Amino acid sequence: MVTIDEPGARERGGGTRSGGVLSAARRVTGLWPVVRQLTGTDGTGHGAAVRSGTTDRLRSHNAGADRVVDSVCPFCAVGCGQKVYVTDEKVTQIEGDPSSPVSRGRLCPKGSASKQLVTSPSRVSTVRYRRPGGTDWEDLELDTAMEMIADRVLDARRKGWQDADEQGRPLRRTQGIASLGGATLDNEENYLMKKLYTALGAIQVENQARI
Repeated sequence: MVTIDEPGARERGGGTRSGGVLSAARRVTGLWPVVRQLTGTDGTGHGAAVRSGTTDRLRSHNAGADRVVDSVCPFCAVGCGQKVYVTDEKVTQIEGDPSSPVSRGRLCPKGSASKQLVTSPSRVSTVRYRRPGGTDWEDLELDTAMEMIADRVLDARRKGWQDADEQGRPLRRTQGIASLGGATLDNEENYLMKKLYTALGAIQVENQARI
């Protein structure tokens, strides 16, 4: 705030106009980071000297998140680690996971924009299904589609089941179903998939990472 002397203040012995301007100048220049750095305790200019009211008011856009969930980017075979910030059970931000030995906190442009996979208004939330011989797609609820998949797996397993070979040696396997895993699956997921398909009798279990 600049002080302006009243008319006649000089004659009344008050402060002069030039004195008011100098006082205002001191107050303004005292806010400059370089001045605070040279005259204060933050000689390196890494702390209080370079802070401002605007800086103090800044808050991380993740500061209000209710929880943070560790995840893996689904885009490619690299498997970069992600931190998913959730507020009111909605994804508010996705960032790189610094503790990931794969990506060390980094994400490519696609991984950085993967929040859109969850929050985009154009996201497809139903299963698209085209019946045998059909020409049009129809929408199915996820539970309905999962039941249909389970029925087809069991039917293919039953039709392709081989209990023994021609010489009577036990096989107990099926060649009616197979599994091709993706390279973004972690070790735990691949372990569970191998146990599932082995229990079903499938012998064709492969992963994209080995192709």
